[in-house]
Amino acid sequence: MRCVTRTDVHYLITPPSPAEFEALYATTGWGSPSRADVVRALAGSWLAAVARDDDGRAVAMARVISDGALHAFVTEVVVQPDRRGEGIGAALVRALVQECAQRGVRDVQLFAAAGRRAFYERLGFEVRPDDAPGMGLVRKS
Repeated sequence: MRCVTRTDVHYLITPPSPAEFEALYATTGWGSPSRADVVRALAGSWLAAVARDDDGRAVAMARVISDGALHAFVTEVVVQPDRRGEGIGAALVRALVQECAQRGVRDVQLFAAAGRRAFYERLGFEVRPDDAPGMGLVRKS
């Protein structure tokens, strides 16, 4: 997939609204959480980031949960289907990983959605060794 960097996107380390979360999440095929679950998920996020277009519309979001000291876990990265391939998701992940490091958390992990492993590997995440505890991908700092 070709990456086209756009300057009409603004990245903020702030959560999307519940309605924005629902709209973006609906594009994934991962199900339809209730509004109450969305509100709880956002409240339970340690960090969240949103990408907005020039009109202020949320075109992507990403969230991190963490203990605030040792570990952080990227829970989702969602980009509107018509905006994929522009580097928006990568920029959100980079911003969140940088923010984790600034807050003292260097162990950032995630589970990659089917077919997305290469995307995260390009961002510095590695497949966890078979003999390591847990599963998924881990980012080495």
